[in-house]
Amino acid sequence: MTEKQKQRGFEMLFHLILVITVFIFYAFDRRDTRIEEFEIVFFLNYVFAAYLINFWLLPRFLYKQRYLLFGVIFLVLLAIVILIEEGVVEQIYFPETRGKSFPGVFENLLGILPVVTILVGFKFAWDAFQKQRQVDELKHAVKESELQFLKSQINPHFLFNNLNNLYAYALEKSEKTPEIILELSGVLRYMLYECREEYVPLKQEIEQVENFINLSKLQFENRGEVQFKFENRASQMYTIAPFLLTVFIENAFKHSASSKSDDVFIQVELIVEEDGHIAFYCENNYSEETNTKSLSRGIGLENVKKRLRLLYPNDHSLMIKKHEGLYQVTLAINLNKNEG
Repeated sequence: MTEKQKQRGFEMLFHLILVITVFIFYAFDRRDTRIEEFEIVFFLNYVFAAYLINFWLLPRFLYKQRYLLFGVIFLVLLAIVILIEEGVVEQIYFPETRGKSFPGVFENLLGILPVVTILVGFKFAWDAFQKQRQVDELKHAVKESELQFLKSQINPHFLFNNLNNLYAYALEKSEKTPEIILELSGVLRYMLYECREEYVPLKQEIEQVENFINLSKLQFENRGEVQFKFENRASQMYTIAPFLLTVFIENAFKHSASSKSDDVFIQVELIVEEDGHIAFYCENNYSEETNTKSLSRGIGLENVKKRLRLLYPNDHSLMIKKHEGLYQVTLAINLNKNEG
């Protein structure tokens, strides 16, 4: 049985239970608890109209915004119900009393509309719920596909930059080339095998950040200072989206490396609070003349901004400043949204 068939079966069961429940209230009488045959026939007349509205009028006319035609047919159906009740049912069960006179449209509607409204109202609510669920599933699918696309951009972007560095060391026949290959293989292993999920353990991501910093340090020789400070004040394990922090660190190394200054300075700080909030700070020196365009056009930076908006829409703040030769990134994320 397909999922659609299961949903259809569940819907029909729901409406059957609804009809039985409404009938109990419709036929209930404290003075006489017996259910009479005429009550069943009167009620089935209303149910017939309600189900025509539910499974024909609503999908064919109302949901397709053909409101005028829906209204006209709806009124015609009510008129048919009144004609069946007055001209057929009452003539069979009450030929000498109610069947002899017509009480009027308004009085007939007082008996018909409560039952029809309840049955149609629940169907309308059911359809609205199903439609909202489909919209939510579609939004989730779009979000997932966009995240996968953004995530797929990270690996080629990172690999391209580091292969360029490795190529330069290989041309110079540097003794650090094997060390760079070893560090790069560790980072790539993490990318390929350990971070396929939407969120990864924070501890694992921090190790990746440290490996990335060690790899990137190799390109600086003795040109400057790189500091990394990490404080973990949380007792429990938190998770985080992979490669959010690495992008900012990569930018810091890339732009400091292209700086005209021989005194490179990069400072990275990360604090994990007990309540699951993290504070990330990255600062590096850069040359305004050589870095301005690349800073604003970096694929990785725009990528991580989009991922933050998708994954932590109301649980992050990002501030980027350029001031007196320093490029500063301050990021705060609430990791509690991924717990439980």
